Amino acid sequence: MRAATAAVLVAALILGGAARAQDSGNELTGTLKRAKETGTITLGYRESSIPFSYVAGKSDPIGYSIDLCRNIVDDVASALGAEISVKYQLVTSENRIPAVTDGSVDLECGSTTANFERKKRVAFSPIFFVAGTKLLVARDSGIQSYRDLKGKTVVVTAGTTNEAAVRAISDKQQLGIKFLVGPDHAASFAMVQAGKADAFATDDVLLYGLIATTHTGDRYHVVGDYLSYDPYGLMFRKDDSEFSDLVDRTFTRLAQSRELVQLYNRWFQQRLPTGDTIDLPLSPQLEEIFRVQGVPE
Repeated sequence: MRAATAAVLVAALILGGAARAQDSGNELTGTLKRAKETGTITLGYRESSIPFSYVAGKSDPIGYSIDLCRNIVDDVASALGAEISVKYQLVTSENRIPAVTDGSVDLECGSTTANFERKKRVAFSPIFFVAGTKLLVARDSGIQSYRDLKGKTVVVTAGTTNEAAVRAISDKQQLGIKFLVGPDHAASFAMVQAGKADAFATDDVLLYGLIATTHTGDRYHVVGDYLSYDPYGLMFRKDDSEFSDLVDRTFTRLAQSRELVQLYNRWFQQRLPTGDTIDLPLSPQLEEIFRVQGVPE
């Protein structure tokens, strides 16, 4: 009963926003003004950030982050009292922040760490996942942790936070790690498969996703301690209070209706559209984050 009541209250907030926006449409600012004028919102997506944002076949991008973004677009349409269509724009780890700041993308739907430095340039939604840097290696490589990387080659993806994490360990432990940089996660993984790199360092969940969807678990696995703390957020332009408030309301709605947990389970516990399963239960840490956002006990 309490969950149903909470859902009604959150729906009232969204509808209240719609009435206010319709009454003062010419006072809209930022992303909402742009959406009202153009009838569209541009979502930035990734090609191989499985299961957050990726392309399977010739369909539109799919994933956990894409579903969250589509919920935000639905709430934008409700708040504006207008039909809003979605455009998709491919982004990479390297160009995703400039794509948001220069207006090419209104909302980046990927696997982006919401850290202090990035918040100087962009804004983030509430946290929807927590990852950390680990290593993907061949099962017969003998590598079990970063301590086994002395003098070896590690590939990282351009524009990610993982390179800094591994460089810090290499410098501190005097490991002399050599680095290669791939343009995207699939290309970085391919360098390990081709024997050009001994390990691929990125967020652990992305590594699990790559192994699952490429059916290579018999040859590759994820090892090592966490080398970083990486809370994910959806990224949008700074200093856009109206849109930021709406994004927060969407997450509250999803949390209080438990749809946030259902979306997580869809992409991490159930079979993916490609037929694979990542089988990653909700962690106690993320479960607590979701409770703070409003998921009922």
